[in-house]
Amino acid sequence: MSVASTHYRPHRPVGDLLREWRQRRRISQLDLAIEADISARHLSFVETGRSRPTSAMILRLTEHLDVPLRDRNTLLLAGGYAPAYPEHPLDGPELASVRGALRNVLSGHEPYPALVVNRWWELLDCNTPVGVLTEPAAPDLLAPPVNVLRLSLHPEGMAPHIVNLAEWRAHLLARLRRQLAATGDARLAELYAELKGYPGGEPEETGRADVVVPLRYRLGDTELALFSMTAVIGTPMDVTIEELAIESFYPADEGTARVLWAFRGEPG
Repeated sequence: MSVASTHYRPHRPVGDLLREWRQRRRISQLDLAIEADISARHLSFVETGRSRPTSAMILRLTEHLDVPLRDRNTLLLAGGYAPAYPEHPLDGPELASVRGALRNVLSGHEPYPALVVNRWWELLDCNTPVGVLTEPAAPDLLAPPVNVLRLSLHPEGMAPHIVNLAEWRAHLLARLRRQLAATGDARLAELYAELKGYPGGEPEETGRADVVVPLRYRLGDTELALFSMTAVIGTPMDVTIEELAIESFYPADEGTARVLWAFRGEPG
């Protein structure tokens, strides 16, 4: 079982890491000190290593900086303290109720595609319609752990079937870029660099009146139009739970809805 106690101990001082998170959030020392109800002088001493913060202080500052739970544990370890948040595997007994709820969401969303991913966009679970979309991809891209962004944009993945590949690629890259800017995650940086190297071109101005960026996917002789919505679990206290996201796809037109219901063998 993977729990927070197995995290590595960072090589950088906790003050350096706190300053990095503050700068990433574009918050001044004074503003953070006011929000956290401490003196700016004390915060400066913490960031420069002249003062060692307590575990409570680290948690208070990371709360105001909206630091992800995984990274809060890293900061605690850097400060010489034990991690505060557990990290249980999704298939473990501790997360059985969450796993069951996710499965109900996925199955209840059929005949429309829905999947569960982690922080690094690795596929953790999905419903049957997802397989209909991914079936044309090369087998090695479908071998676990499946990265859904790589699967989407790789030339041997779903990319050849995406009609508006340049537009969809730009949408996914922009979303990943925002996530990277918010977290500074090295694995996400590597993924972003990899995806940027895939062919796909730049989106053109088409003058369409779409209210969201659709995924236009060619399936045989049929073109599907789907848009996505993202949901997360509220008030997480476990690293794994906080990093879960449900990506649900919905038909952007009546024709797509009819096709997906037909796959299920029921009327739309």
